[in-house]
Amino acid sequence: MTTHVQRLAAFAAGCRDAGVPAEVHDDVIGRILDVLGNCLAAYAEPDAAPDAESGGPGQGAAPAVLRAVRRWGGSPEATAIGSGDRLPAPSAALVNGTLAHALDFDDTHLPSVLHPSAPVVPAALAAAEAAGASGSTLIAAVAAGIEVCNRLGMASYLPEARNSLFFDKGQHATSICGTIGAAVAAGLVSGLDAGGLAHAAGIAASMGSGLLEANRTGGSVKRAHCGWAAHAGVSAAVLAAEGLTGPPTVLEGRFGFFQAWIDGRFDAGALLSGLGERWELLRTVYKPYPSNHFTHPGVDCALALRARGLDPAGIEEVELGVAAPVLRTIAEPYEEKIRPRTPYHAKFSGPYTVAAALLGGGGLGLALDDFVELDPARLALAARVRCVADERASELFPRSFAAVLRVRLADGSVLEHRVDSSRGGPEHPLSRAEQALKFRANAGRALAPDQVEALIEAAGRLPDRDGVASLARLTVVPR
Repeated sequence: MTTHVQRLAAFAAGCRDAGVPAEVHDDVIGRILDVLGNCLAAYAEPDAAPDAESGGPGQGAAPAVLRAVRRWGGSPEATAIGSGDRLPAPSAALVNGTLAHALDFDDTHLPSVLHPSAPVVPAALAAAEAAGASGSTLIAAVAAGIEVCNRLGMASYLPEARNSLFFDKGQHATSICGTIGAAVAAGLVSGLDAGGLAHAAGIAASMGSGLLEANRTGGSVKRAHCGWAAHAGVSAAVLAAEGLTGPPTVLEGRFGFFQAWIDGRFDAGALLSGLGERWELLRTVYKPYPSNHFTHPGVDCALALRARGLDPAGIEEVELGVAAPVLRTIAEPYEEKIRPRTPYHAKFSGPYTVAAALLGGGGLGLALDDFVELDPARLALAARVRCVADERASELFPRSFAAVLRVRLADGSVLEHRVDSSRGGPEHPLSRAEQALKFRANAGRALAPDQVEALIEAAGRLPDRDGVASLARLTVVPR
């Protein structure tokens, strides 16, 4: 019998050998640009800025990773976005994957609630540059890697549980499933056949990990989860090419992936049915705001009330109703969420993000500049925000992120706004113009306007023979 990983590998090989549908091809180019924009924006963050005297990287998560890989050294195979360091492909994938996820601005697949592009695109880019692969192969590899990642996430979502089983156990599905998706993508651009891809995925399944406790109480390690998944994926593909093998029943086996992570409860139909016909890739939504996706419907509600003329000065109390499963991420511990420790921690706070939106933010409603530092006025308002479980939002979760916001004013009146699907979600996808605005704003934090436009043009020319190398060169920030 053909095993689950062998079926996924055959699908992935077909994406490279026979191509992908035009809709998928165009979608992937947009996702590559979104990742590059997020990486460049993260490289330009204040905690990532190069030291003025030494020229070395700053003190954030991505700079820490860059310092580490510089210590490791190795063959100059692929480009680190921003710095331009030439590194071994696994090391470049580690840096770029960390940058891609560092700002929590990367795309999300529903209902699995994972971020597939952040581990898969950096792995595919690094491996493609190292192998001299064509842009067309890169596009097919990203499509296949994201689809495999999403299918693994979908298999862990059981309707009766109304949640990802990974999430219930405190596991970061993005870094766990993303490692296998990254291995498939890296293996494709490296020239592995279906058998080799199955081995790469089988090897990668022993490498993926990630815990979500940092979402609750702080710590910068989560920013590196996608980087490590990309690193592990590229490493698994290299090891498979050199002859290391993985178990054929690595997914469904007695001691396999699903048993080890989620106690053997998984949906095989969601994993395998309609491969190549029904694309979960196309259900992956872009983020309009640089914060944890669970905070977005509350931000939408706050922006809507502000647009209706709400004066924040008159607010006495705010009640944010969200899906019960997300409370542990954006509302608990309460003392940590009303007064986050760092600007990054604030991205995972329902009270702080609602307060920021009520007081007015930039970009598409909230922007990266709104999380550069903790604002005293926002902290004061966040202390008045109480988060509760909302029945309707819980019913809709996780196929959409919903919320209701009730604001009691000093005169005793109450204003209310509800959204059933957050902006950027399945019911309200970002337009091409909004996606372009996001990319230009992100990339523009590190590059000059003409360089940003050159990067957009290069993405459109990816299928050209020199497409991958050209794209990599344009991600380097001038010194």
